[in-house]
Amino acid sequence: MSKLYIVPTPIGNLEDMTIRAIRILKEVDLILAEDTRTSGKLLKHFEIGTHMHSHHMHNEHKTIENLISRLKAGDTIALISDAGTPAISDPGFLLTRACVEHGITVECLPGATAFVPALVNSGLPNDKFVFEGFLPDKKGKQTRYLALAEETRTMILYVSPHKLLKTLTEFITYFGEDRPICVSRELSKLHEENIRGTVREVLTHFENKPPKGEIVVIVGGKPSK
Repeated sequence: MSKLYIVPTPIGNLEDMTIRAIRILKEVDLILAEDTRTSGKLLKHFEIGTHMHSHHMHNEHKTIENLISRLKAGDTIALISDAGTPAISDPGFLLTRACVEHGITVECLPGATAFVPALVNSGLPNDKFVFEGFLPDKKGKQTRYLALAEETRTMILYVSPHKLLKTLTEFITYFGEDRPICVSRELSKLHEENIRGTVREVLTHFENKPPKGEIVVIVGGKPSK
């Protein structure tokens, strides 16, 4: 029976791979991987011999038609990203939408997603929040910041390590230096770090200790008057 499985993979610690995810990856006809070299290490670790095809942001528009044809013919396909849950700031949405439009079953397994542990361990309100992912590099960034400056819910952002200091400086401009934030780095890995404080305090920390690794930033919402 044709089906697209969305399969989360560990964001760092291989022990976070679920038993069900391993079984699905062994049973499907094809695995779509963001980077076959990165995913190849994961599959080798869990002794998964299923054939892989590359599926990433630069080729996903071109491969969808062929993948839909394979699924309609009865194949089962699993989609994975380099880390975490596909389609969350990673490729996956376009293929999922195409499957839904063609009446092909889509099943997403629960599993690792970086922003959830970062939000929960930040100590900031998590009853209501907004996920922003990566902010625009240039075009539209100021407009986005002006909107976020009025956001009262806790905000979640992904930030590249080489852009963190600049981003924190922009936070001071738009949110003020006293806005509470938490920067989570290398979640689930040996050197996991969660730095909490005001924007100014966290900026000072990383000015003295240059950031490395995968980063999630949690920003407190605008205080109610």
